[in-house]
Amino acid sequence: QVQLFESGGGSVQAGGSLMLSCTASGRTFSPIGMGWFRQVPGKERDFVAIIRWNGDNTYYADSVKGRFTIFKNVARTTVYLQMNSLKPEDTAIYYCGASSSGYYYTGRGYNLWGQGTQVTVSS
Repeated sequence: QVQLFESGGGSVQAGGSLMLSCTASGRTFSPIGMGWFRQVPGKERDFVAIIRWNGDNTYYADSVKGRFTIFKNVARTTVYLQMNSLKPEDTAIYYCGASSSGYYYTGRGYNLWGQGTQVTVSS
């Protein structure tokens, strides 16, 4: 069974940077898309950035375009999220997800999740 493990969260001041990592372990891992999502208490989980696993297509939420970059290391079954120019509104629990759906780029069809990692940005 494949499991996803996130790391790299923490606390940072506004304007700072963090890089999140998500590594898959278990049997052969070959999703169609991988994504980073975030959730704050009382709200739904929103997509942040998505990448096609066997390709270079990337998709970003408008709120993070130009500040966040998603990239991957297929050989190590790891996907990263480089977050720059962080803002207090980026504070959330960040989740890594995997999708085997052709609609992965819409943020739908993600049925494998990591445990989440907290990101806190102070003003």
